[in-house]
Amino acid sequence: MKRLALFDLDGTLADRQPALSDALTGLCRSRALSPDAEQWLRTELADRATAGDFTRLRETFGLKVPTADLWQEYVDLMSAAVTCRSEVLEGLARLRTAAWTIGVITNGSGDIQRAKLAATGLADLVDGVAVSGDLEIRKPDLRLFELAAFRCGVNLAHGGWMVGDNPAGDIGGGHQAGLRTIWLRGRPWPDCLPVAHHVVDDVTDAIAILLNETSE
Repeated sequence: MKRLALFDLDGTLADRQPALSDALTGLCRSRALSPDAEQWLRTELADRATAGDFTRLRETFGLKVPTADLWQEYVDLMSAAVTCRSEVLEGLARLRTAAWTIGVITNGSGDIQRAKLAATGLADLVDGVAVSGDLEIRKPDLRLFELAAFRCGVNLAHGGWMVGDNPAGDIGGGHQAGLRTIWLRGRPWPDCLPVAHHVVDDVTDAIAILLNETSE
């Protein structure tokens, strides 16, 4: 039976925040946006970004450039700036060698999330990807977990693992999907959520736990 490991993308496999800062700096310079517009973007895009955010940017600050152009430039800048550490890529490669099936389940728009996966080299190491924009639903919705498993060629009924940094979306959603969970600590933990099976400080520690499962 295939062993399934689903990973969150932003804040788990890839570090979004430094890339976001660099991308917005580049966008604001290239489009000569005002300091107020830049601050608006940094606030509005702090957690996630969609093309609709750039429509609102145009309307709020009276910009003439088409939304599609702003969005595509942002996507290009983000994919150029985002990184995945070599030790994470190496860990995923070891999981694949150990016959794990690896999936990415992430909230966000499909075009930008897939651009990040391609740019970081993660796309070559995963068997399936489910992005919330594919179905217009977000974690912890069970349907997104089902889609991730389907695209990995496995069934959630056979179990597996969910690794992520978001308590409700990743760990809560993983529990609802019948998966064991590993939480990357950092965000406040809501009292109402069941605890994760493991708590780690780095995704490489989570990968080590999964590799240890393989040897048992």
